[in-house]
Formats: sequence, structure tokens, C-alpha cells
Amino acid sequence: MAKPRIIIADTDINYILSLQLKFVEEFFEKIDLEIITDKEYFDRLFSSPQRAEILIISEELYDLSIQKHNIGNVFLMTEKYEEEQTADLNITRIFKYTSIKEIFNEILNKSAADLQIEEEKRNSPQIVLVYSASGGTGKTVISLGLCNSLSKNYKKVLYVNAENIHTFQYLLTNSSPISSNDIYTKLARGGDNIYQEIKHVIRNEKFSYIPPFKAPLMSLGISREIYLKIIDGAKKTLDFDYIVVDADAVFDEFKGKLISIADKVLFVTTQSRGDVYKTNTLLSFINGIKDEKYMFLCNNFDKDVENMLISPEMQVNFNVNLYVENIGTKEMRKLEYYAEIPGIQKTALLFM
Repeated sequence: MAKPRIIIADTDINYILSLQLKFVEEFFEKIDLEIITDKEYFDRLFSSPQRAEILIISEELYDLSIQKHNIGNVFLMTEKYEEEQTADLNITRIFKYTSIKEIFNEILNKSAADLQIEEEKRNSPQIVLVYSASGGTGKTVISLGLCNSLSKNYKKVLYVNAENIHTFQYLLTNSSPISSNDIYTKLARGGDNIYQEIKHVIRNEKFSYIPPFKAPLMSLGISREIYLKIIDGAKKTLDFDYIVVDADAVFDEFKGKLISIADKVLFVTTQSRGDVYKTNTLLSFINGIKDEKYMFLCNNFDKDVENMLISPEMQVNFNVNLYVENIGTKEMRKLEYYAEIPGIQKTALLFM
């Protein structure tokens, strides 16, 4: 089978190299990539019929004659931001000076079929459950930092906070809850197609996330089972590489279901006596805890404080895979800060 043909045409050599590098990193030896920076050569090439899965082209080189060629997806790189859409639905306009990562992700989103991305990879978004035996371990910071770090590595990520009361939004730029009563009505109804019904309210800050609810689930008449349907619906769309689920510390039947559907479960603890004891106790209720599905992270690690994870006073029934250092402050920080913590970056790499 012929490799997908991708043509990047732009006389700005410095700009084009960055985009070229992204394609090489992601699709090395899986695509035929052609880079054109000479206008005369471009005109000669397109004077005869051309076929390609993707053409990424600058405004300088584009004209209407391109539409006569057999091009699956045309991405027109514009130097002036314009909110209005082109009249030609076969052309996607992209603001050239958006980040290379965002441009690359948008091209991938619209061209997955043409790029012949491996079906196994596309059909198996990884569900990562971030869980803790006790509150206050920094589980939500780890979850959101993980989402941001995965996104920085060009992965498409959906964050789902599966708690009864949403407080995660303080870390985000847009902290406002879902306001539409129609959305809450649909969530309370809980149809099997609920993800598609609420998909349009998903927000994006480096990664995608379901916005916070305006009140506790009980007050809204919404069952916690709705999260299982949202996760299942998101997985079926193949829109994401990872679905990161942030769950509260209560262990119950619902949490058991989350654990069962997760591909990976990341338990977050601290080095304190209480958190280690609670984690040990929780694990005694879960079968197969030695399986590679389960990973353990010690958050807020401080080498100058007693570490009960290695203390002879306590028998620890799990092995810590990762340590995230204590950041030394309780002040509120924005999400970008946590994504830069080396321990969280290492956590993201383990999932990739």
C-alpha cells in the first residue's frame, strides 16, 4: 500500500522546518513528505495533475487552480487571523503564527483517515484513572498536570473530573461552570448517547475537559453513572489519545467500575504515616494489585521528612514508581506551573 503523500509548500524556510520536524517525529518512514520552498518549482509541479492526501500551503503559493488537483485535505496557512471561514469547505484555514503544536494537532484531527494512522492506536484511547485513598494528596494537581504534560507531547487528552463536587476549576483560566439548564436536563436523563449530546460544551486549555458542574450531583439530580457513559462515549469517538479520569477518595461500587474500565490506575499518596496506611488498606480490597495496570506515585515528597514508604515500622504492600517533589508552597498556582514539574513530566512519559 502506498504511503500517504504530504506536501508542505511555503517559501518561509525557517517556518517550514519546524512543521517538517513534527511530521518526521510522528510519522517517520510512514509517509512520503515533500517540502517545497521554491515558487517556480511549485508552479511547475502543479502545472500537471497532482494527487496527495494532504497539502499544507501558504497564501503566497495558493490559488484556485489547486482545487483541480486530487488533494484530500488542503490547509491554507494565513498570516492574518480571520474568524470567518472560507467559502470552500474543502479548505481549512489555519493562522500561521499559532503554535506549531496546535497547527500539527489540527492537521492530524482532520486528516486521521488520510494519514492511515494505525487503527489499534486510533481505536484504543487509554483511560487513565487517577485515584487516592485519602484526600489532600494533590491528586487533582497531578491529574491536570499530567493532562497538560501529555498535551505538550502532542497527545490529545480529555480530562473528566468524576467527583461529586467540582473544585478543580480554580487551576484553570476559565473557572465558570456549565450554565445551560438544557445540559443538566440531558445529564439527569442520562441517555446512552450523552457524550455526543454535551460534546459541544467541552472546553480546551492545552487539553480538553468537561467543564465543572454548578452544584453537587445530588442537587442536580444526576447519577454518578453519568461519568461512565461520558467516558465510554468519548472513547468511542476516537477523538483522544488519553482520557484522564480524576476520582474522589471514597471507595465504593462506582469507584470499582471506574477501576475496571481503566487501562491504567495511578494511585497518589504521600510519604506520611496516615496516607501510606490508608493506601495499604484500600489496596487490600482490590484484586491483582501487582498487575502492571496499577502504578503508584508519591506526591509532595520531601527527603528531609520521615518517609513511611520505606520505614521498617510499616509493611508497605506496593512499590512506588514515581516521586513528585514538594513544591514548597501552598499558594495557588496556575496549571502551566505544575506541568513543568519534572516528576509530573516523568509520569506523562511513563504513559506514552
